[in-house]
This record gives sequence, C-alpha cells and structure tokens, in this order.
Amino acid sequence: MNLEELKKRREQNFLAHKQKKKAYYQKSKIKKQVYDYQAEFENGDFLIKIKEIAHKQKEYVDKRKESIVQKIEKYKEDKKEYYEQNKEKRLRYDKEYREKKKEELKAYRQEYYQRIKKIKQTSE
Repeated sequence: MNLEELKKRREQNFLAHKQKKKAYYQKSKIKKQVYDYQAEFENGDFLIKIKEIAHKQKEYVDKRKESIVQKIEKYKEDKKEYYEQNKEKRLRYDKEYREKKKEELKAYRQEYYQRIKKIKQTSE
C-alpha cells in the first residue's frame, strides 16, 4: 500500500465512525413513546390481551418442549460424565479447601478471643 491509499482508507474509516457516532446521538434524542397503561386497563381489553399473551407463551413452550427436555437431559448427562471423570480431582480440591477454611477459622477464633479478652481487661 502506498501513502495515498492509506490516507483514503483512514479518511473513509473516520467518516464511517463519525456517521455511526452521529446516528447514536440522534437516536438518543428521539423521545420514546410513553404508553398509557391506565387507559388500556380501563378499556376492558386488558384481561383479553393478558390471556392472549399467556396463550402465545404456552404455545411457544409447547412447541419447544421436546428440544428443551432433550437439552436438559444432555446437560445432566454431561454434568454426570464430567463429575465422574474429575472425581478424584474434586475430592482432592475439596479436602484442601476444607483444610484451608479450617485454618482460617482457627486463626479468626484466636484473634476473636484475644479481642474479647482485651475488652474485658480494659472494662475492669
């Protein structure tokens, strides 16, 4: 690439960036439509619309039920397989973790009882 080509490409990229930036700020200036739910509720169609939405959601779930169940089963199988493969590693990690927490708890208790002892000595 020569210098002129690089300059053109840079200019094009800069203009594209400016257009994106301008579009973003113009979009934020557009006022969002305020929906009047109170009028919708008083209209009487509210319950009908809620029932329609619930019916559509149920249809959607019913259509996808088999694929959802398959995905859940696959996830359970993968999880079981993973735990079987890494059983010893997990047990070792769990043991180390419990020992570490036990030591931390022991140190905390020692510090706590020392503080209590100091408080009692100062209050007497």
